[in-house]
Amino acid sequence: MLIGCPKEIKAQEFRVGMSPAAAQEAVGAGHGVIIETGAGIGAGFSDDDYRAAGAEIVDTAEEIFARAEMVVKVKEPQTSERRQLREGQVLFTYLHLAPDADQTRDLLESGVTAIAYETVTDRHGGLPLLAPMSEVAGRLAPQVGAWTLQKANGGRGVLMGGVPGVRPANVVIIGGGVVGTAAARVAVGMGANVTVLDRSVPRMSYLDDIFQGRLTTQYSSAAAIGDLITRADMVVGAVLIPGAAAPKLISRAQLSQMQPGAALVDVAIDQGGCFETSRATTHHDPIYEVDGILHYCVANMPGAVARTSTQALGNATLPYLMALANKGWRLACSEDEHLLNGLNVHAGRVTYDAVGMALDLPVTPAREALRL
Repeated sequence: MLIGCPKEIKAQEFRVGMSPAAAQEAVGAGHGVIIETGAGIGAGFSDDDYRAAGAEIVDTAEEIFARAEMVVKVKEPQTSERRQLREGQVLFTYLHLAPDADQTRDLLESGVTAIAYETVTDRHGGLPLLAPMSEVAGRLAPQVGAWTLQKANGGRGVLMGGVPGVRPANVVIIGGGVVGTAAARVAVGMGANVTVLDRSVPRMSYLDDIFQGRLTTQYSSAAAIGDLITRADMVVGAVLIPGAAAPKLISRAQLSQMQPGAALVDVAIDQGGCFETSRATTHHDPIYEVDGILHYCVANMPGAVARTSTQALGNATLPYLMALANKGWRLACSEDEHLLNGLNVHAGRVTYDAVGMALDLPVTPAREALRL
């Protein structure tokens, strides 16, 4: 199979879909790999690194899309990229289609077979291709939130760990999954007073055990959220419904109950955001203010640490990438129900229930799509 990896063109996105190590694995298995020149620069990989791995460097993204049988990316294809996709081609990347009707429409019209990292599952019920970036984003959330809280950025001017005689920041994390746990780890390490809200009692027991009393867990409800945000210096939105739009957990009306200059960090922004006032921002212009509350809603947070993120994502995606290349997407998906769960669009049809439900589109079951 000829595998292509273009340079990411989403604003301030420095990651790359294939590392030189991944390219070497694919070439070693007999596949061809074409990489757009400069695709890896943001993550610290030169064209020569890819050449040494056996990949071919091409001048333009247009050549990648025209030649490759499978296109491997990080972020969802942008408008100009979607116009170049074609029927019979496989797209393997993050998609986040539920809140993105325009992208979904374009993918359907292209006829492409689109497999989304974020809905591939594992036998434990986890999301193995989303988890590494969730881990990165979670660890970044208190870090960027602390920066947002600085007075020069419009925040409350509160230091996360406080100092002797002055209380630390109150940090509320909504969601105790991969993102929330990673965020809690860093926020606790920074000395903040941390509360994690979740609806799973076993998960809260797990968090209580691993943090050994260094944070507070509380059952997540509208009442609990409404109470805690009145005292919060920072709120991290870390909720996830696989493949679906994120629920809105804090309304605009509730912002008036928060402390002026408090920070909302919405890690769920790729799925539409979990705060009513959230809108996607970029690393270039990451924060904005609504009713005196600072919002940090960068849609590709892990892109800020592109080398770490690229390596972590590559470690997770490589086995699936090789299965798709070695067997073809139909056989690979028919043999692995977890990879099949990643199939979101095929031959002009939506194949993932949560996407169809969010966008009010008919859904063809993924298993049935294998026969199309």
